[in-house]
Amino acid sequence: MPEKRYAGEMAVVPAAKRSKGEMVVVGNRSRAIMEAAPARTSNMEAPIMLLSGHKSEIYTGKFHPSGNWLASAGMERLVYLWSVYGECENLSIMSGHSGPIIQLCFSDDGDTIYTASTDKTVGLFDTMTGQRIKRLKGHTGIVNSVDVARDDRPLIVSGGDDCHVRVWDRRQRLPVHNLNNEYQVTAVTFTNDGKQVVSGGIDNDLKIWDLRTGSVETVMRGHSDTTTGMSLSPDGNYVLTNSMDQTARIWDVRPFCTGERCVKIFRGHAHNFEKNLLHCAWSPDGALISVGSSDRNVYVWNVASRKLIYKLPGHLGAVNDVDFHKIEPIILSVGSDKQIYLGEFEP
Repeated sequence: MPEKRYAGEMAVVPAAKRSKGEMVVVGNRSRAIMEAAPARTSNMEAPIMLLSGHKSEIYTGKFHPSGNWLASAGMERLVYLWSVYGECENLSIMSGHSGPIIQLCFSDDGDTIYTASTDKTVGLFDTMTGQRIKRLKGHTGIVNSVDVARDDRPLIVSGGDDCHVRVWDRRQRLPVHNLNNEYQVTAVTFTNDGKQVVSGGIDNDLKIWDLRTGSVETVMRGHSDTTTGMSLSPDGNYVLTNSMDQTARIWDVRPFCTGERCVKIFRGHAHNFEKNLLHCAWSPDGALISVGSSDRNVYVWNVASRKLIYKLPGHLGAVNDVDFHKIEPIILSVGSDKQIYLGEFEP
């Protein structure tokens, strides 16, 4: 009579004990599961990274031109420098302002961080050492916005609640141009050649100032409420604006433009009672735009089709600033919930 054999002995490979509910992959199906997973599009450690460390609302955040670092600032009056890759460690904290920082930007070479603050000054910080290089005094009210001229020109523009747009040469102590606006200025940017400045404020209008004459060359109307953010396109031909009228608009700022300057309107994001200055950004190729929103989402549109392609959740407070990575398909967002998110997307 043949000897009885147990089930375990019939197996070619002895079966290992598994906990209840554990996923078991059999044969070549593991390859199919790997292939079905979303493909990674960046070199970040994970598709979404959360950076924590701020102790209060974050109003502004930007990628370094190299793409290796990012800077953020807000209510705390400090500038935080973070690594984009690895575990996204905080590399340094820079101090020098006595009031919250509303906006920051990097110089083209990334060596300097420029800041606009409620302490009525524009700050210049050395990115690597973390030391404040200079503090530009001249505004008599809160400084809401700051931008730097392209192509390493030493010019800085700022706008504030004192109804002035001021243009600075970083090599000098006093402003080289004082442009007097009738109402408070909430957003500014240079044009591509650095010879003109675009400003927006609580009067809803956008103004193009000629720095050679110190006067307004063009007034662009369309927004029905305060402009909260402004960004020049990578090719320098267009300006993107975010407004409390719940729209984002693209404007043609090329010289000698005839006809309607407002060429595209985007809707879907929100502004609420907080009245934060919500900023906006272009992707490096100019194909996408993104804006901050008080409904806690990040909105990304395709410029050509005006189609909303991403509505990204995660924040627990208003999204105050956004930025696109200069090299990889990564988007940055900062919010009133004290958090910074980095997320990769399908390019």
